[in-house]
Amino acid sequence: MAKDTKFYDTLGVSPTATEAELKKAYKVNALKYHPDKNAHNPDAEEKFKEVSHAYEILSDPQKRQIYDQYGEAGLEGGAGAGGGMAAEDLFAQFFGGGGFGGMGGMFGGGMNSRGPPKARTIHHTHKVALEDIYKGKISKLALQRSIICPKCSGIGGKEGSVKKCAGCDGQGMKTMMRQMGPMIQRFQTVCPDCNGEGETIKDKDRCKQCNGKKTIVDRKVLHVHVDKGVRSGTKVEFRGEGDQAPGIQAGDVVFEIEEKPHPGSLVRRMIFSTSATLSLSQLWPEVPSSSSTSMTAG
Repeated sequence: MAKDTKFYDTLGVSPTATEAELKKAYKVNALKYHPDKNAHNPDAEEKFKEVSHAYEILSDPQKRQIYDQYGEAGLEGGAGAGGGMAAEDLFAQFFGGGGFGGMGGMFGGGMNSRGPPKARTIHHTHKVALEDIYKGKISKLALQRSIICPKCSGIGGKEGSVKKCAGCDGQGMKTMMRQMGPMIQRFQTVCPDCNGEGETIKDKDRCKQCNGKKTIVDRKVLHVHVDKGVRSGTKVEFRGEGDQAPGIQAGDVVFEIEEKPHPGSLVRRMIFSTSATLSLSQLWPEVPSSSSTSMTAG
């Protein structure tokens, strides 16, 4: 008999529920409390997380056994306590990665969707001379980025040679347990069999270009348009031109314009001012050249 029935109660099943009954209960409750369907119910999101957490624990035979024997306290220190899979990621496993928007519009077309994760944005500062700000310029700037290996197409080796790690079931992490008096402590560690990759591949089968890393370093030249009169702090963005990796969206590249210091000139609100001494004959030819004046043009 289960010592603690909180997670079973959350899903609305008995402690003797089968795997199929747990799965069915999760689907019903996840659809009922999903935040996209309950935009005006602030409590729904918390309930959705509770349902997801309960199912994550009870659907794992090891976690369920510990929970039944020791209750929620027996899960402290491991992934079941506060880590584990995000509620939205668990939902995506059942219903696809597009949220309600990817489910045939069953709850309307205005729902938010979750796409694949995106690589980090590469930031650079582009220092520009005052003359180039005045005239405008196109700068050719080179950067290094990671791209998917063209030889193996991001697989890492020969077709069929990359296997899911059996030691961690492809998770990259292993859950360990140790006895702490009457309690069992659970903790996670990087899988030693795959070094956290979640996959294994024999050395002889590794891609010769990327050595099994799936990506290589690439040099990319981008043309940055510096518009006339551009202000310092303006950002020029290149979408999808940043780092690449299998299974995620390519990152962006952002250049921030910064004006180089320019001695002898003063810029105020992009008005260029210069002082000069001109003879009156240069301004009015009919005036004798012996006369001169000083003026400021701006």
